[in-house]
Amino acid sequence: MNSSLKRILTGVIFFVITLVAAVIGYMLAGWSLLDAIYMVVITVFGVGYGEVKPITTPLLRIFTMLVIIAGTSSAVYTVSGFLQLITEGEIKKAIGARRMIREIETLKQHVIICGYGRMGQILARRLAEAQQPFVIIDNDSDRAAKAEALGYLVQFGSATDEAILELAGITRAKTLATVLPDDAANVFITLTARSLHPDLIILARGEYPSTERKLKQAGADQVVSPAAIGALRMAHLITHPAALNFLEQGDGLPNLNELLARIDVQIDELAIPPRSDLVGASIGTVEVRGQGAFIIVALRRLDGTTIIHPGRELFLHEGDTLVVMGHRGDIPQFARLHALKRQMRYRGATF
Repeated sequence: MNSSLKRILTGVIFFVITLVAAVIGYMLAGWSLLDAIYMVVITVFGVGYGEVKPITTPLLRIFTMLVIIAGTSSAVYTVSGFLQLITEGEIKKAIGARRMIREIETLKQHVIICGYGRMGQILARRLAEAQQPFVIIDNDSDRAAKAEALGYLVQFGSATDEAILELAGITRAKTLATVLPDDAANVFITLTARSLHPDLIILARGEYPSTERKLKQAGADQVVSPAAIGALRMAHLITHPAALNFLEQGDGLPNLNELLARIDVQIDELAIPPRSDLVGASIGTVEVRGQGAFIIVALRRLDGTTIIHPGRELFLHEGDTLVVMGHRGDIPQFARLHALKRQMRYRGATF
């Protein structure tokens, strides 16, 4: 039990015992029950209306003094327990907030999630599962408390505020996802974030088709429309029910990622460092060296350009990143052999 709660409980028990013992003591002195209770109340609480009956004997006077001391002490002890409980809560809250600020200040290459609604909660859960550091920004105290209870880093405030974005470490972040249900807020956040960090990857939610152009103009790299995604999925359910049933068989797997993990397949991003012998090699050469352990599904250049299904004649440069899919045990072995850096690991992915 918490020390402050134990202190409150002890004080209450001692106070009740004092009252009962005092009432019994006055009754033993020949007082009626009502007179005894009245005497105890005005004595313990210091009202001072005067004794019900004259207290003339030394023993009764000593007993009354003990009642005053015991009753007052137990009451003060109980009240101090309540104050300790409140103070401890405030202190813990302050310490927790300070700890969270320090942790956010140490983050680099993290993700900032603006909004902890339904989309924000799903996104945060996925990032936590992938062990990707992230910070949540939300101005709703209930949602912020819910996120903190799950152990997430939270910056309370409005993501439209430039100061709040800076406290979330936007200048050190690699990605910002603004998933608020308000398109105007998402546009403003995108515009502000782009001005604070020109190289930031910004993913924005857009409820209406007309908003996509505005978000792109504001600086969003990608715009996600929940309505469009839902409509496409419903269309696939109508036109390709067998394929979707296959992907969702078993325990109701939500996407292809988890299905690939079940058959021991993964997708990795392999960065090409300066010392790698793959610098200057072609895509075809890399696949040959891999001896069928994987296939290259995409190539991301140093400037951020992504090439899906790159041709075999393309050459690799320092800083490029290969997106490969293959057996979980073969890819790490290939990366070690050619001094590659595995930047991010997926247990399956969709392109």
